[in-house]
Amino acid sequence: MESNEDYPRTALTSTRHKCAACFKQYKKKEHLVAHMKISYHSVHQPQCGVCQKRCKSFASLREHTTGSLAKGSCSKIFAERGCTLCTRIFDSPASLNEHLEICCLPAPFPHDVMKMPWTESQIDINGSGRIPEAIAIDCEMVGGGSDESLDVCARVCLVDEDEKPIFHTYVVPLIPVTNYRNEVTGITEEHLRDAMPLKEVQDKILQILYNGESIGRLRLNGGKARVLVGHSLGHDLNCLRMNYPDHLLRDTAKYPPLMKTNFASHSLKYLTKTYLGYDIQSGVHDPYEDCVSAMRLYKRMRSQDHQTRGMGMLLAAQSTSTNTFDSWKSKELENMTPDELFEISKSNYKCWCLDSGHLS
Repeated sequence: MESNEDYPRTALTSTRHKCAACFKQYKKKEHLVAHMKISYHSVHQPQCGVCQKRCKSFASLREHTTGSLAKGSCSKIFAERGCTLCTRIFDSPASLNEHLEICCLPAPFPHDVMKMPWTESQIDINGSGRIPEAIAIDCEMVGGGSDESLDVCARVCLVDEDEKPIFHTYVVPLIPVTNYRNEVTGITEEHLRDAMPLKEVQDKILQILYNGESIGRLRLNGGKARVLVGHSLGHDLNCLRMNYPDHLLRDTAKYPPLMKTNFASHSLKYLTKTYLGYDIQSGVHDPYEDCVSAMRLYKRMRSQDHQTRGMGMLLAAQSTSTNTFDSWKSKELENMTPDELFEISKSNYKCWCLDSGHLS
């Protein structure tokens, strides 16, 4: 009877094809190719600083480093030298402690006592001088309708990238208020007596956002128009009866790296505590506080420096209209190495790091 020793060891070992991004392994190359087509791996995905595995979101990365099924070596190193806010790994515990003094931010000072309506006179609508690249918005809603369930905008706040409030006002409700939701909004009937009409609010907001840009160019590539940041922006814009181009919206509730592992949205309260290190919305909601928190989240995501391996990846990252793999034949893809497959893969969302050109 022949033993296994009579055969070359390689004959008994099947070749495994390992994804260069998430490290999943497949028996057949065609299965790896199929995986790459639907995974949208790219340099923009959150990455473990220990093993270099790429994850679909920061929530997935946290599970990888600190979850119940965390990888042993990654979990150990992250526990010693990993920042629980930004997930970076540092050379030593001392370096981590120095970093945490910067990474863990203080809560913004409330602006509840600000006299409203407020419009910052220094804002330069004509585009000369310093132009903030992004504006954050937040609205507070009172209840309307017989069952008090309709959200009606009664207060709106806008801040710039320096966290300076540039527009803050109470808004005349479109329909009668049936519940001021005072325990959450802090709004009373008295606050709305001299509120600004919605049409005037819309005009002022659009004036700030358009920044003197034409509607045609705004819709094409934005031009000088400002990026609008917020949490659940669709809801706020709907309550304001406003539209703004999708390519200029930066929504912390819908940005894939900030979503749950099942791609449901986290609350702004959770994101602020998890990524910035402080609590919000513990009592009456302050729209200025929410604006600043959304802006800080956006700037933290935008500041990430994602290294690229070549211009092919850069071009892929800037466009998500088509699938890169569609331009290759099946045999060509199967002849590529895992690294080459990763090289031509791209995200199915626009990474916010592209807003500031942090690519190399």
